[in-house]
Amino acid sequence: MTNKFIEELLEARRALPSFFADMDKVHQFADDLIELLFPHFSREVEYFSGQEIEGQLHILQRDLKKILKPQQRDISKNVDTIVNRFFDKLSEIYHALLLDAIAIHQGDPASESVEEVISAYPGFFAIYCYRIAHVFYQENVPIFPRLLTEYAHFRTGIDIHPGAQIGKSFFIDHGTGIVIGETTIIGDHVKIYQGVTLGALSVSKKLSKTKRHPTIEDNVVIYASAAILGGKTVIGHDSVIGGNVWLTESVPPYSNVYHQSEVRVRPKNDKIEQIDFII
Repeated sequence: MTNKFIEELLEARRALPSFFADMDKVHQFADDLIELLFPHFSREVEYFSGQEIEGQLHILQRDLKKILKPQQRDISKNVDTIVNRFFDKLSEIYHALLLDAIAIHQGDPASESVEEVISAYPGFFAIYCYRIAHVFYQENVPIFPRLLTEYAHFRTGIDIHPGAQIGKSFFIDHGTGIVIGETTIIGDHVKIYQGVTLGALSVSKKLSKTKRHPTIEDNVVIYASAAILGGKTVIGHDSVIGGNVWLTESVPPYSNVYHQSEVRVRPKNDKIEQIDFII
């Protein structure tokens, strides 16, 4: 190992931005907060008094300030103010998450209860991380919001950028492989299934602050593995987008868009060699 390489590593550490937050502490904060909001995630199912809950909220505020304080020079607003605003919005976030859980339960025939959705559905956890991260994204806090949503990505396979705008009663079913880009706008009562991509068409880096991802209006259903791309693409309300559809153009409200598969029946005596798939 050369001295030059050691110096290179040392210089990289010195150049590290102050906002490079501790990932373990960010993940722990997300886990501790969801345990308080939803006892389904907690080893202590019941708090015995309002004072205990209030005390836990104060601990979470303290922990969040410890995570964000090292970033203060890179944040335009005071960290204490941002943390206080977040906790002021916590009731609103909680009720939004309850609507999400109800939407998932009502939309999935396999769901036996809202409690099952909260406890066991990866889509709910991904939405939870997104909704708390979005608050910090709006406050222009660097890195921290992305660490929250990447924690959900790691645990669930669902990748929601904290900058996306998502309405109420959002339904993710199964979820694995879903990608929702930064400038995506999603209305109310939208259903999205596994493998869906709400992405961007290729743009240069200088256009990174423009709207690059689609708009999905209210009451839209998007089935598995559909890809909807582009900042000018709008899916009109009450539309259904079928599985494996590739869309780069807008569709009007009440549209039914689907991929047409071709079926050819092979003659019984056809001697054509069969395709042998080895996976």
